[in-house]
Amino acid sequence: MTVAGQEEIPKTQRAAVSDDASGFEIREIPVTQPDELEPGRALVKVLYSGVCHTDLHVIKDEWPLKPNRPSIAGHEGAGIIVAINDPISKLKVGDRVGIKWIAHSCNQCDYCISGDEPLCAEAKCSGINADGSFMQYCPAYTSQLTKIPDNIPLEEAAPILCAGVTVYKALKRANVKAGQWVAIPGAGGGLGSLALQYAKYMGLSTIAIDTGAEKKALCEKLGASAWVDFKETKDIVSAVKAATPDGLGPQAAIIASPMPEAYLIAMEYIRPSGTVVAVGLPKEGAYVKADVFWTVATNKTLTSSYVGNRKDANEALEIAAAGHVKCPIKVEPFDNLQSVYDRMVSGQLPGRVVLDLFK
Repeated sequence: MTVAGQEEIPKTQRAAVSDDASGFEIREIPVTQPDELEPGRALVKVLYSGVCHTDLHVIKDEWPLKPNRPSIAGHEGAGIIVAINDPISKLKVGDRVGIKWIAHSCNQCDYCISGDEPLCAEAKCSGINADGSFMQYCPAYTSQLTKIPDNIPLEEAAPILCAGVTVYKALKRANVKAGQWVAIPGAGGGLGSLALQYAKYMGLSTIAIDTGAEKKALCEKLGASAWVDFKETKDIVSAVKAATPDGLGPQAAIIASPMPEAYLIAMEYIRPSGTVVAVGLPKEGAYVKADVFWTVATNKTLTSSYVGNRKDANEALEIAAAGHVKCPIKVEPFDNLQSVYDRMVSGQLPGRVVLDLFK
């Protein structure tokens, strides 16, 4: 049985719809009405949605994961439940919730039971085989909706739902301890700017790797211990190693950049027994290479981190709500989505842009 709130729900809404790999169009589409909600779904009024590079890769068919078209991307949605058809869920009308990359999982397989639901064989991803958050009213699965704490504005919570939880989980997988060093390629972008802050919260010293005066200023403001401009530095490996007190390099590197070049040198500048965590996803066809002999002889680890689970998402939001992490955002109207993508591709986008879907 569907439970709906007092708010009048419109018949149509604006959404960014992709019909093919040429792009998307913001147009009017029908709104799923409360009596049309499938069991296990909630109708979320999406007030804000962060813009992630992943969405652009998906829309342009640049990944092995191809969307079921017509598709609606977006996976950093923050809004309010206005109707729900799930008598088992603890969620209710009026709850502030977030729409993430993982839109649904089976909750029955070994991966789901062990807290690795992003690896569920039946997982649905926002913008791939489930509607994403670039729509004003999203019929979301309740299984992966994340409650947003009351003491964080929705627009600030939006990027935490993907960028925040992704780098938070990556730092956990790096197995670093307070007082150690971590390098963050792409530190001035959406992922990297949050990685700097979560690392600081964990007691880590950080080496921000990026380029440009604006991104340098942002990284320094966010507490980076050292800065390396990859365009102006002739020997990045030596510069990163020199930034650490003993000159051996950082204990870990969180690759927050989608550029393949960032992966090529990370295994060279981390210290022996260090860990490189692959996070940023380049276009299809990129590979990670490492010298096998020296990787073994120096006991280095190359691992990866996909996205966090529900527990990681809750923790990442709680840390942000407590004031330890604040995503550097710029709120722009929904119609600016293409402009945001253009600036993102050119590398001229410090921090994260969050769209106001009702402006």
